[in-house]
Amino acid sequence: MKSVIVVGAGIWGSSLALRLAETGWRVTLVEQHTPGHVRQSSAGETRLLRCAHGQDDWYASLAWRARDGWRALGERVGEPLYLESGMVWFAQHADGWERASSAVLERLGIPHSLLGADEGSRFFPDFSGEGLEFLMWEPHAGVIRARRATQLTARLAVQEGAELVRGRAVPHGDAVAVDGEVLRADRVVWACGAWSAALFPDLPLAVTKQDTVHFAVPPAWNGIPAWVDYSASAYGHGDVDGVGMKTTSDAEGLPYEPETGSRVIDQASLEVASAYLGRRFPSLAGSSPLFTQVCQYALTPDAEWIVHERSPGVWVLGGDSGHGFKHAPALAAYVAAILEGEQEPEKRFGLHERLPARGLRTSGMTA
Repeated sequence: MKSVIVVGAGIWGSSLALRLAETGWRVTLVEQHTPGHVRQSSAGETRLLRCAHGQDDWYASLAWRARDGWRALGERVGEPLYLESGMVWFAQHADGWERASSAVLERLGIPHSLLGADEGSRFFPDFSGEGLEFLMWEPHAGVIRARRATQLTARLAVQEGAELVRGRAVPHGDAVAVDGEVLRADRVVWACGAWSAALFPDLPLAVTKQDTVHFAVPPAWNGIPAWVDYSASAYGHGDVDGVGMKTTSDAEGLPYEPETGSRVIDQASLEVASAYLGRRFPSLAGSSPLFTQVCQYALTPDAEWIVHERSPGVWVLGGDSGHGFKHAPALAAYVAAILEGEQEPEKRFGLHERLPARGLRTSGMTA
């Protein structure tokens, strides 16, 4: 039986552990805290699933496949993990990121439509299209219950035979040392999110503090579509699980240490989110924050991921760059095929020079 150690029980590590355990591998899943703990990037209350990725079709196709994976996972555990609310993109430029995304979705046959900027009232109880050229509607996009999905995916991996080992892991040659005990396997996969930057300083990763804000809103705003304003680096969705309407910024924050960094959001983040909420949805101006949370991004300059074999049989997955969560079920299948020797990773995921680019993000601004 082939064996693998997966370090990190965030959504990438847990999804890969589940996939490999289901296909006959002996899996050891190592996590220093517990799956879904609040320090994980994966542990935010929600994440968006969208197929629009600017000019890139690889991620668009992967997200479309991942949608099926999330729906199947929800059916398997008996509760909805993916809420297909749809998504409205607020386009500020006639020939910008959204137009490029539309061309890719059209080519791939992924449903979407372009609408006038004045049609936002179809989707929201109150809406201002000021400054917008048009809207793009993705009916099969939506919201993933992120923390819950991470917890349940890790639980399923254990049910399928994976051994969950609690402890802090560090590289030990081609093996893994967990609190002094050395573990060995045919393959090792480091999927440590924001902790990867300290474990492997040569990786092109920057870890940033990301503040999220949820506002108290009337019941009419529950169940609305998710929405993204790429040029403003703003995004949000209606109330999910009673924590309020999410309205926050996707622009990367300041450098951050995930283990000891403050988990209190900055006042400036609250002010930016509140101002955007009132500008786009005027009746919600002055809404009170109901829930706030700090997570972090592990950013590569070009927002491309890292899928790299550091030494024979030892792999690093990382650089989710804020857009990785939604892909997890399909990404797990992709990485499993690489570990099986059935395919090679895309060259884009190597350790070559990375030039700054933002086309894969939902954020068109750097700050």
